[in-house]
Amino acid sequence: MSPALAVANGVRWSVHGTGGPVTLLIPGLGATPGEARLPAVGLAGTRVVLTLPSHGESPDAPPGYFRYQTIAADVLAVADEVGATAAIGTSLGASALLTIAAGHPTRFERLALLIPAVLDQPRTAGGTDPLARMSEATEHALTTGDTSRLQAVVAGELPPGQDLADYVDKRVAALLRLREALTGLPAQVPVPDVRTLAEVTARVLVVSATGDPLHSEHVAKSVAAALPQARLEVLPSLIPLVTHRRELRALLADWAASPLG
Repeated sequence: MSPALAVANGVRWSVHGTGGPVTLLIPGLGATPGEARLPAVGLAGTRVVLTLPSHGESPDAPPGYFRYQTIAADVLAVADEVGATAAIGTSLGASALLTIAAGHPTRFERLALLIPAVLDQPRTAGGTDPLARMSEATEHALTTGDTSRLQAVVAGELPPGQDLADYVDKRVAALLRLREALTGLPAQVPVPDVRTLAEVTARVLVVSATGDPLHSEHVAKSVAAALPQARLEVLPSLIPLVTHRRELRALLADWAASPLG
């Protein structure tokens, strides 16, 4: 399981650790390589961290790539290649895993869905949706070369009183490669019919955030309610993967160690 170009679309992965279980990690849209690895820290066995097209060192995505079904197919192909029995998905990664779960309800033994953004209803259309504002600011930056508006949008989604300037810079750089994803994904849903999730056999951890405009707590509650063996945890932060790493790692360690069945 050496790092490799996994599929024709340009998905790459890196392998950390050895032995079982094998856990696949699928990051969120625009995640930096460092962010992508965060949920894997401290987990036993082998951790396989995906890098989607237009992220990190992966090549730019081909036209039309950013559809939940396409991303899910690539995730599933890598999961089969590396023999993953568990998977952790953040935001977009969680959506990809939900798409897989709906079509392959017995594929994974464990799933962790971190800050899921959407289930069976598309995001709100227009400027009231934070992703739409991010898309507009990204388009402005690409057209004019001025990233100040995009920096302000990214910074505005973060908790006040903390020095996150480096995070903002990395996030802006990542978003500038994702024009098509930002414009196309808001109108899509990963699971058109939530009833298909009733057959999922995996033990599922759903982690939500409080007050996160991009990842509604209501969506996380709906996801947990649709899955037979789901546990919902809500962390008191806009960006818990940054501000509540210790608590998140404890939740994931408990999820990974809990008995199946």
